[in-house]
Amino acid sequence: MSDQIKFIVDNLNKEPFRKNYNLITFDSLEPMQLLQVLSDVLAEIDPKQVVDIREEMPEQTAKRMLSLLGILKYRPPGNATDMSNFRQGLVIGSKPVIYPVLHWLLQRTNELKKRAYLARFLIKLEVPSEFLQDETVADTNKQYEDLMEAFKTLHKECEQLKTSGFSTAEIRRDISAMEEEKDQLIKRVERLKKRVETVQNHQRMLKIARQLRVEKEREEFLAQQKQEQKNQLFHAVQRLQRIQNQLKSMRHAAADAKPESLMKRLEEEIKFNSYMVTEKFPKELENKKKELHFLQKVVSEPAMGHSDLLELESKINEINTQISQLIEKKMMRNEPIEGKLSLYRQQASIISRKKEAKAEELQEAKEKLANLEREVSVKTNQTREFDGTEVLKGDERCAF
Repeated sequence: MSDQIKFIVDNLNKEPFRKNYNLITFDSLEPMQLLQVLSDVLAEIDPKQVVDIREEMPEQTAKRMLSLLGILKYRPPGNATDMSNFRQGLVIGSKPVIYPVLHWLLQRTNELKKRAYLARFLIKLEVPSEFLQDETVADTNKQYEDLMEAFKTLHKECEQLKTSGFSTAEIRRDISAMEEEKDQLIKRVERLKKRVETVQNHQRMLKIARQLRVEKEREEFLAQQKQEQKNQLFHAVQRLQRIQNQLKSMRHAAADAKPESLMKRLEEEIKFNSYMVTEKFPKELENKKKELHFLQKVVSEPAMGHSDLLELESKINEINTQISQLIEKKMMRNEPIEGKLSLYRQQASIISRKKEAKAEELQEAKEKLANLEREVSVKTNQTREFDGTEVLKGDERCAF
Protein backbone atom coordinates (compact mmCIF):
# COMPACT_ATOMS: atom_id res chain seq x y z
CA MET A 1 0.00 0.00 0.00
CA SER A 2 2.86 2.40 0.81
CA ASP A 3 4.40 1.88 -2.68
CA GLN A 4 0.97 2.51 -4.20
CA ILE A 5 0.52 5.78 -2.28
CA LYS A 6 4.06 6.89 -3.15
CA PHE A 7 3.39 6.28 -6.87
CA ILE A 8 0.11 8.26 -6.66
CA VAL A 9 1.74 11.19 -4.83
CA ASP A 10 4.69 11.33 -7.27
CA ASN A 11 2.38 11.48 -10.28
CA LEU A 12 -0.01 13.99 -8.73
CA ASN A 13 2.93 16.33 -8.06
CA LYS A 14 3.92 16.26 -11.76
CA GLU A 15 2.30 18.02 -14.71
CA PRO A 16 -0.56 18.61 -15.33
CA PHE A 17 -1.82 18.17 -11.72
CA ARG A 18 0.93 19.90 -9.65
CA LYS A 19 -0.73 19.12 -6.31
CA ASN A 20 2.39 19.50 -4.09
CA TYR A 21 1.45 16.60 -1.80
CA ASN A 22 3.65 14.46 0.40
CA LEU A 23 2.78 11.07 1.86
CA ILE A 24 1.43 12.55 5.08
CA THR A 25 -0.69 15.34 3.60
CA PHE A 26 -2.12 13.05 0.95
CA ASP A 27 -3.01 10.30 3.43
CA SER A 28 -4.70 12.86 5.70
CA LEU A 29 -7.11 14.11 3.01
CA GLU A 30 -10.80 14.14 3.91
CA PRO A 31 -13.16 11.86 1.90
CA MET A 32 -14.59 14.86 0.01
CA GLN A 33 -11.09 16.09 -0.87
CA LEU A 34 -10.05 12.60 -1.97
CA LEU A 35 -13.12 12.38 -4.23
CA GLN A 36 -12.18 15.77 -5.73
CA VAL A 37 -8.67 14.44 -6.49
CA LEU A 38 -10.20 11.44 -8.26
CA SER A 39 -12.55 13.75 -10.17
CA ASP A 40 -9.59 15.92 -11.26
CA VAL A 41 -7.72 12.87 -12.58
CA LEU A 42 -10.83 11.75 -14.48
CA ALA A 43 -11.20 15.29 -15.87
CA GLU A 44 -7.64 15.09 -17.23
CA ILE A 45 -8.66 11.91 -19.09
CA ASP A 46 -12.08 13.24 -20.21
CA PRO A 47 -12.51 17.06 -20.16
CA LYS A 48 -16.29 16.66 -19.73
CA GLN A 49 -15.62 15.47 -16.15
CA VAL A 50 -14.46 18.91 -14.91
CA VAL A 51 -16.81 19.28 -11.94
CA ASP A 52 -16.64 20.75 -8.44
CA ILE A 53 -18.13 17.90 -6.41
CA ARG A 54 -19.28 20.34 -3.72
CA GLU A 55 -21.89 21.51 -6.23
CA GLU A 56 -22.92 17.97 -7.14
CA MET A 57 -25.11 15.44 -5.35
CA PRO A 58 -23.23 12.36 -4.03
CA GLU A 59 -25.41 10.03 -6.13
CA GLN A 60 -24.66 12.03 -9.28
CA THR A 61 -20.93 12.01 -8.49
CA ALA A 62 -20.90 8.23 -8.05
CA LYS A 63 -22.99 7.69 -11.19
CA ARG A 64 -20.72 9.95 -13.27
CA MET A 65 -17.51 8.30 -12.06
CA LEU A 66 -18.87 4.76 -12.40
CA SER A 67 -20.03 5.50 -15.95
CA LEU A 68 -16.60 6.76 -17.04
CA LEU A 69 -14.76 3.93 -15.24
CA GLY A 70 -17.01 1.48 -17.09
CA ILE A 71 -16.11 3.10 -20.42
CA LEU A 72 -12.42 2.96 -19.47
CA LYS A 73 -12.91 -0.77 -18.65
CA TYR A 74 -11.82 -0.58 -15.02
CA ARG A 75 -12.58 -3.87 -13.25
CA PRO A 76 -12.81 -3.69 -9.44
CA PRO A 77 -11.40 -6.77 -7.69
CA GLY A 78 -13.84 -9.36 -6.32
CA ASN A 79 -17.33 -10.62 -7.11
CA ALA A 80 -20.82 -9.04 -7.19
CA THR A 81 -20.82 -8.47 -3.40
CA ASP A 82 -17.47 -6.67 -3.64
CA MET A 83 -18.90 -4.62 -6.53
CA SER A 84 -21.66 -3.36 -4.23
CA ASN A 85 -19.04 -2.46 -1.62
CA PHE A 86 -17.04 -0.70 -4.34
CA ARG A 87 -20.03 1.52 -5.25
CA GLN A 88 -20.68 2.33 -1.61
CA GLY A 89 -17.00 3.10 -1.00
CA LEU A 90 -16.93 5.38 -4.02
CA VAL A 91 -19.92 7.34 -2.67
CA ILE A 92 -18.38 7.90 0.77
CA GLY A 93 -14.80 8.47 -0.47
CA SER A 94 -13.25 5.36 1.08
CA LYS A 95 -9.46 5.21 0.80
CA PRO A 96 -9.26 1.40 0.16
CA VAL A 97 -11.55 1.95 -2.84
CA ILE A 98 -10.16 5.18 -4.29
CA TYR A 99 -6.42 4.47 -3.92
CA PRO A 100 -6.45 1.47 -6.33
CA VAL A 101 -8.54 3.48 -8.83
CA LEU A 102 -6.07 6.39 -8.74
CA HIS A 103 -3.12 4.01 -9.08
CA TRP A 104 -4.74 2.32 -12.10
CA LEU A 105 -5.63 5.64 -13.78
CA LEU A 106 -2.22 7.27 -13.28
CA GLN A 107 -0.41 4.21 -14.66
CA ARG A 108 -2.03 4.53 -18.13
CA THR A 109 -3.30 8.12 -18.46
CA ASN A 110 -2.37 8.56 -22.15
CA GLU A 111 -3.94 5.25 -23.14
CA LEU A 112 -7.14 6.09 -21.24
CA LYS A 113 -7.35 9.54 -22.86
CA LYS A 114 -7.46 7.87 -26.25
CA ARG A 115 -10.06 5.36 -25.04
CA ALA A 116 -12.29 8.10 -23.62
CA TYR A 117 -12.00 10.10 -26.84
CA LEU A 118 -12.97 7.11 -28.99
CA ALA A 119 -15.85 6.21 -26.67
CA ARG A 120 -17.59 9.50 -27.53
CA PHE A 121 -17.97 8.30 -31.14
CA LEU A 122 -17.89 4.50 -30.99
CA ILE A 123 -20.33 3.61 -28.18
CA LYS A 124 -23.36 2.62 -30.23
CA LEU A 125 -26.83 3.76 -29.27
CA GLU A 126 -29.12 0.75 -29.23
CA VAL A 127 -32.44 1.55 -30.95
CA PRO A 128 -35.36 -0.75 -30.02
CA SER A 129 -36.46 -2.96 -32.91
CA GLU A 130 -40.02 -1.63 -32.81
CA PHE A 131 -38.74 1.89 -33.56
CA LEU A 132 -36.68 0.60 -36.49
CA GLN A 133 -39.92 -0.34 -38.25
CA ASP A 134 -40.28 3.38 -39.02
CA GLU A 135 -38.55 4.14 -42.33
CA THR A 136 -37.16 7.50 -41.20
CA VAL A 137 -35.72 6.06 -37.99
CA ALA A 138 -34.22 3.11 -39.88
CA ASP A 139 -32.57 5.41 -42.46
CA THR A 140 -31.20 7.68 -39.74
CA ASN A 141 -29.83 4.69 -37.83
CA LYS A 142 -28.20 3.38 -41.03
CA GLN A 143 -26.54 6.78 -41.64
CA TYR A 144 -25.38 6.78 -38.00
CA GLU A 145 -23.78 3.34 -38.41
CA ASP A 146 -22.14 4.36 -41.72
CA LEU A 147 -20.68 7.48 -40.10
CA MET A 148 -19.36 5.38 -37.23
CA GLU A 149 -17.61 3.02 -39.69
CA ALA A 150 -16.20 6.03 -41.60
CA PHE A 151 -14.86 7.44 -38.32
CA LYS A 152 -13.16 4.11 -37.53
CA THR A 153 -11.49 4.11 -40.97
CA LEU A 154 -10.32 7.73 -40.73
CA HIS A 155 -9.03 7.30 -37.18
CA LYS A 156 -7.09 4.20 -38.22
CA GLU A 157 -5.54 6.10 -41.17
CA CYS A 158 -4.68 9.01 -38.85
CA GLU A 159 -2.93 6.66 -36.40
CA GLN A 160 -1.01 5.03 -39.25
CA LEU A 161 0.15 8.45 -40.46
CA LYS A 162 1.26 9.39 -36.94
CA THR A 163 3.32 6.19 -36.65
CA SER A 164 4.50 6.09 -40.27
CA GLY A 165 7.93 7.41 -39.28
CA PHE A 166 8.04 10.62 -41.33
CA SER A 167 10.73 12.84 -39.83
CA THR A 168 11.45 16.54 -40.31
CA ALA A 169 14.74 15.67 -42.00
CA GLU A 170 12.98 13.60 -44.65
CA ILE A 171 10.40 16.34 -45.23
CA ARG A 172 13.19 18.93 -45.62
CA ARG A 173 14.95 16.68 -48.14
CA ASP A 174 11.71 16.34 -50.10
CA ILE A 175 11.22 20.12 -50.06
CA SER A 176 14.80 20.67 -51.28
CA ALA A 177 14.30 18.15 -54.08
CA MET A 178 11.06 19.82 -55.15
CA GLU A 179 12.71 23.26 -55.12
CA GLU A 180 15.51 21.96 -57.34
CA GLU A 181 12.93 20.46 -59.68
CA LYS A 182 11.08 23.80 -59.72
CA ASP A 183 14.29 25.65 -60.69
CA GLN A 184 14.90 23.15 -63.50
CA LEU A 185 11.38 23.65 -64.80
CA ILE A 186 11.76 27.46 -64.71
CA LYS A 187 15.00 27.20 -66.71
CA ARG A 188 13.36 24.85 -69.18
CA VAL A 189 10.45 27.29 -69.64
CA GLU A 190 12.90 30.13 -70.26
CA ARG A 191 14.71 28.10 -72.93
CA LEU A 192 11.41 27.25 -74.62
CA LYS A 193 10.39 30.93 -74.57
CA LYS A 194 13.63 31.94 -76.27
CA ARG A 195 13.15 29.21 -78.87
CA VAL A 196 9.56 30.29 -79.55
CA GLU A 197 10.51 33.97 -79.92
CA THR A 198 12.48 33.11 -83.07
CA VAL A 199 9.35 31.70 -84.74
CA GLN A 200 7.27 34.04 -86.89
CA ASN A 201 3.89 35.14 -85.47
CA HIS A 202 4.68 33.49 -82.14
CA GLN A 203 2.36 35.88 -80.26
CA ARG A 204 -0.57 34.85 -82.43
CA MET A 205 0.30 31.17 -82.00
CA LEU A 206 0.50 31.59 -78.20
CA LYS A 207 -2.89 33.27 -78.23
CA ILE A 208 -4.35 30.39 -80.24
CA ALA A 209 -2.78 27.86 -77.83
CA ARG A 210 -4.35 29.67 -74.85
CA GLN A 211 -7.72 29.66 -76.61
CA LEU A 212 -7.31 25.93 -77.30
CA ARG A 213 -6.62 25.24 -73.62
CA VAL A 214 -9.66 27.29 -72.60
CA GLU A 215 -11.86 25.43 -75.08
CA LYS A 216 -10.60 22.05 -73.83
CA GLU A 217 -11.43 23.02 -70.26
CA ARG A 218 -14.87 24.15 -71.45
CA GLU A 219 -15.29 20.86 -73.29
CA GLU A 220 -14.52 18.92 -70.09
CA PHE A 221 -17.00 21.06 -68.17
CA LEU A 222 -19.72 20.50 -70.78
CA ALA A 223 -19.02 16.74 -70.77
CA GLN A 224 -19.44 16.71 -66.99
CA GLN A 225 -22.70 18.65 -67.30
CA LYS A 226 -23.89 16.21 -69.96
CA GLN A 227 -23.18 13.25 -67.66
CA GLU A 228 -25.03 14.92 -64.78
CA GLN A 229 -28.03 15.58 -67.02
CA LYS A 230 -27.96 11.94 -68.18
CA ASN A 231 -28.07 10.83 -64.55
CA GLN A 232 -30.95 13.20 -63.84
CA LEU A 233 -32.79 11.90 -66.91
CA PHE A 234 -32.24 8.31 -65.78
CA HIS A 235 -33.66 9.05 -62.32
CA ALA A 236 -36.58 10.93 -63.88
CA VAL A 237 -37.33 7.97 -66.17
CA GLN A 238 -37.23 5.61 -63.19
CA ARG A 239 -39.62 7.85 -61.26
CA LEU A 240 -41.92 8.06 -64.29
CA GLN A 241 -41.87 4.28 -64.60
CA ARG A 242 -42.81 3.86 -60.94
CA ILE A 243 -45.65 6.34 -61.31
CA GLN A 244 -46.85 4.58 -64.49
CA ASN A 245 -46.82 1.23 -62.66
CA GLN A 246 -48.80 2.74 -59.81
CA LEU A 247 -51.28 4.25 -62.28
CA LYS A 248 -51.59 0.92 -64.09
CA SER A 249 -52.22 -0.94 -60.86
CA MET A 250 -54.78 1.66 -59.79
CA ARG A 251 -56.56 1.38 -63.15
CA HIS A 252 -56.53 -2.38 -62.89
CA ALA A 253 -57.96 -2.15 -59.40
CA ALA A 254 -60.60 0.33 -60.59
CA ALA A 255 -61.62 -1.91 -63.51
CA ASP A 256 -63.33 -4.41 -61.24
CA ALA A 257 -63.92 -2.01 -58.37
CA LYS A 258 -67.33 -3.26 -57.42
CA PRO A 259 -68.48 -2.35 -53.94
CA GLU A 260 -68.69 -6.02 -52.93
CA SER A 261 -65.17 -6.86 -54.10
CA LEU A 262 -63.74 -3.69 -52.52
CA MET A 263 -65.46 -4.46 -49.22
CA LYS A 264 -64.22 -8.03 -49.34
CA ARG A 265 -60.60 -6.98 -49.95
CA LEU A 266 -60.79 -4.38 -47.22
CA GLU A 267 -62.24 -6.90 -44.77
CA GLU A 268 -59.46 -9.39 -45.57
CA GLU A 269 -56.80 -6.71 -45.13
CA ILE A 270 -58.37 -5.55 -41.85
CA LYS A 271 -58.48 -9.14 -40.58
CA PHE A 272 -54.85 -9.71 -41.52
CA ASN A 273 -53.68 -6.43 -39.92
CA SER A 274 -55.79 -7.11 -36.82
CA TYR A 275 -54.24 -10.55 -36.45
CA MET A 276 -50.73 -9.13 -36.82
CA VAL A 277 -51.39 -6.35 -34.28
CA THR A 278 -53.42 -8.25 -31.68
CA GLU A 279 -51.83 -11.72 -31.81
CA LYS A 280 -48.55 -12.08 -33.69
CA PHE A 281 -46.70 -8.90 -32.72
CA PRO A 282 -47.70 -9.04 -29.00
CA LYS A 283 -46.50 -12.66 -28.80
CA GLU A 284 -43.19 -11.77 -30.43
CA LEU A 285 -42.80 -8.74 -28.14
CA GLU A 286 -43.56 -10.87 -25.06
CA ASN A 287 -41.01 -13.48 -26.15
CA LYS A 288 -38.39 -10.78 -26.69
CA LYS A 289 -39.11 -9.31 -23.24
CA LYS A 290 -38.76 -12.74 -21.64
CA GLU A 291 -35.53 -13.36 -23.49
CA LEU A 292 -34.20 -9.92 -22.45
CA HIS A 293 -35.20 -10.54 -18.82
CA PHE A 294 -33.48 -13.91 -18.88
CA LEU A 295 -30.30 -12.44 -20.42
CA GLN A 296 -30.26 -9.60 -17.87
CA LYS A 297 -30.64 -12.13 -15.10
CA VAL A 298 -27.76 -14.18 -16.52
CA VAL A 299 -25.56 -11.08 -16.83
CA SER A 300 -26.28 -9.99 -13.25
CA GLU A 301 -25.31 -13.40 -11.88
CA PRO A 302 -21.66 -13.85 -10.76
CA ALA A 303 -19.29 -15.96 -12.81
CA MET A 304 -19.84 -19.71 -12.31
CA GLY A 305 -17.14 -22.28 -11.79
CA HIS A 306 -16.99 -25.96 -12.69
CA SER A 307 -18.45 -27.05 -9.35
CA ASP A 308 -21.42 -24.69 -9.79
CA LEU A 309 -22.11 -26.16 -13.23
CA LEU A 310 -22.03 -29.70 -11.86
CA GLU A 311 -24.45 -28.73 -9.11
CA LEU A 312 -26.84 -27.16 -11.65
CA GLU A 313 -26.66 -30.25 -13.87
CA SER A 314 -27.54 -32.48 -10.93
CA LYS A 315 -30.51 -30.24 -10.07
CA ILE A 316 -31.70 -30.31 -13.68
CA ASN A 317 -31.48 -34.09 -13.79
CA GLU A 318 -33.41 -34.34 -10.52
CA ILE A 319 -36.18 -32.01 -11.77
CA ASN A 320 -36.39 -33.90 -15.09
CA THR A 321 -36.84 -37.14 -13.12
CA GLN A 322 -39.64 -35.58 -11.08
CA ILE A 323 -41.34 -34.34 -14.25
CA SER A 324 -41.16 -37.81 -15.80
CA GLN A 325 -42.71 -39.34 -12.67
CA LEU A 326 -45.55 -36.79 -12.71
CA ILE A 327 -46.23 -37.50 -16.40
CA GLU A 328 -46.37 -41.24 -15.69
CA LYS A 329 -48.82 -40.69 -12.81
CA LYS A 330 -51.00 -38.54 -15.03
CA MET A 331 -51.00 -41.17 -17.77
CA MET A 332 -51.87 -43.85 -15.20
CA ARG A 333 -54.98 -41.93 -14.21
CA ASN A 334 -56.07 -41.68 -17.87
CA GLU A 335 -58.97 -39.34 -17.13
CA PRO A 336 -61.21 -39.10 -20.23
CA ILE A 337 -62.19 -35.46 -19.71
CA GLU A 338 -58.57 -34.39 -19.40
CA GLY A 339 -57.78 -36.45 -22.50
CA LYS A 340 -60.44 -34.64 -24.50
CA LEU A 341 -59.23 -31.27 -23.26
CA SER A 342 -55.67 -32.09 -24.23
CA LEU A 343 -56.90 -33.15 -27.68
CA TYR A 344 -58.72 -29.85 -28.11
CA ARG A 345 -55.68 -27.95 -26.89
CA GLN A 346 -53.51 -29.80 -29.36
CA GLN A 347 -55.89 -29.02 -32.22
CA ALA A 348 -56.06 -25.35 -31.19
CA SER A 349 -52.27 -25.20 -31.06
CA ILE A 350 -52.00 -26.76 -34.54
CA ILE A 351 -54.53 -24.27 -35.95
CA SER A 352 -52.68 -21.36 -34.30
CA ARG A 353 -49.35 -22.50 -35.77
CA LYS A 354 -50.93 -22.89 -39.23
CA LYS A 355 -52.39 -19.41 -38.92
CA GLU A 356 -49.00 -17.92 -38.01
CA ALA A 357 -47.33 -19.80 -40.87
CA LYS A 358 -49.91 -18.54 -43.40
CA ALA A 359 -49.50 -14.97 -42.10
CA GLU A 360 -45.73 -15.21 -42.56
CA GLU A 361 -46.20 -16.69 -46.06
CA LEU A 362 -48.52 -13.80 -46.95
CA GLN A 363 -46.00 -11.26 -45.67
CA GLU A 364 -43.18 -12.92 -47.65
CA ALA A 365 -45.37 -13.00 -50.77
CA LYS A 366 -46.02 -9.25 -50.44
CA GLU A 367 -42.29 -8.55 -50.10
CA LYS A 368 -41.51 -10.82 -53.05
CA LEU A 369 -44.13 -9.03 -55.17
CA ALA A 370 -42.61 -5.64 -54.30
CA ASN A 371 -39.11 -6.91 -55.24
CA LEU A 372 -40.37 -8.29 -58.55
CA GLU A 373 -42.04 -4.98 -59.38
CA ARG A 374 -38.77 -3.17 -58.72
CA GLU A 375 -36.88 -5.64 -60.94
CA VAL A 376 -39.40 -5.15 -63.75
CA SER A 377 -38.95 -1.39 -63.47
CA VAL A 378 -35.14 -1.69 -63.67
CA LYS A 379 -35.29 -4.08 -66.66
CA THR A 380 -37.69 -1.78 -68.49
CA ASN A 381 -35.38 1.19 -67.98
CA GLN A 382 -32.38 -0.80 -69.22
CA THR A 383 -34.27 -1.89 -72.34
CA ARG A 384 -35.32 1.68 -73.01
CA GLU A 385 -31.67 2.79 -72.82
CA PHE A 386 -30.63 0.14 -75.37
CA ASP A 387 -33.07 0.99 -78.18
CA GLY A 388 -34.83 4.14 -76.97
CA THR A 389 -38.24 2.47 -76.80
CA GLU A 390 -40.10 0.58 -74.14
CA VAL A 391 -40.68 -3.16 -74.71
CA LEU A 392 -44.37 -3.92 -74.67
CA LYS A 393 -45.79 -6.79 -72.69
CA GLY A 394 -47.94 -9.50 -74.29
CA ASP A 395 -51.29 -8.05 -73.27
CA GLU A 396 -50.20 -4.57 -74.39
CA ARG A 397 -49.20 -5.87 -77.87
CA CYS A 398 -52.56 -7.53 -78.23
CA ALA A 399 -54.26 -4.24 -77.45
CA PHE A 400 -52.77 -2.83 -80.64
